[in-house]
Amino acid sequence: MSSVSEISLRALRDCLIIAGLSVLIVAAGRTAAAWHQRHAGPVRLVVQTNAPVMPAADPRVLRVCADPNNLPLSNEKEEGFENAIARIVAEALNKRIEYYWQPQRRGFVRTTLNAGWCDVIPGVPADFDRVSTTHPYYRSTYVFISRRNSGVRVRSLNDPALRRLRIGVQMTGEDYNNPPAVQALAERQIIDNVRGYMVYGDYSQPSPAREVIDAVANRTVDVAIAWGPLAGHFARTAAVPMEIAPVLPERDGAGLTFAFDIAMGVRRNDGVLRDLLDRVLKDREHDITSALQRFGVPLLPIRGES
Repeated sequence: MSSVSEISLRALRDCLIIAGLSVLIVAAGRTAAAWHQRHAGPVRLVVQTNAPVMPAADPRVLRVCADPNNLPLSNEKEEGFENAIARIVAEALNKRIEYYWQPQRRGFVRTTLNAGWCDVIPGVPADFDRVSTTHPYYRSTYVFISRRNSGVRVRSLNDPALRRLRIGVQMTGEDYNNPPAVQALAERQIIDNVRGYMVYGDYSQPSPAREVIDAVANRTVDVAIAWGPLAGHFARTAAVPMEIAPVLPERDGAGLTFAFDIAMGVRRNDGVLRDLLDRVLKDREHDITSALQRFGVPLLPIRGES
């Protein structure tokens, strides 16, 4: 078993991207279909090809890299909170949205943004070093999820109850890129009562990331630890009343972080678009925060503003 000190922050940031933060993501949200609104202009589905030529950008279009089946973050019906925020940004820029859809897996940045098929990735960790990031537009955290009537009230990774409760966690299946809850529990030698659920879930089904929350609802596990933007939505729409609480401490030792500032990512050499997005994110801060709240995203003060 590797120690926490061996788990790099880069690996954790990558995990956010993989989950659709950005898993972890970085990835959230709430009864999106009921709130869904159509954006002002047409959305064109761009089909991935092997064409070696970078497509020409249209200044009238905001080209967004997104996962077509990753609620509550995004889907091809535009029902996720990242879709909602993209609409807000596009409206402010007087542009229409064009999505380049691709499942968020390893290599996502390389084969979408850096290949030139799209120009912005919503929902990346603010210090993700594979892209140039805007200023963060929200901060969220991993949370504990339990049934409201279960009597389970875990608030800390150091709660002795975690040694006897059945715990659900999200996993990517790779030792060094598993979300921080997996690493933190292993460091405490809490292993035998932990059940893993793949971050990707069954991608043939809608909302594949919700399995770990459903496991709490149907009593397969007593408590789960999941990325807050994901947990917020699925806890709200679960079959039984649920409650969520931030994972404490926010930092576990020197190597693991449970709360992240979230930004938008553009290509490293695209400072013009980054600065433009920064202005819009600031100007439309209220609208963006309202959208996140409608989706039930647990929000913390952005780092440096607390």
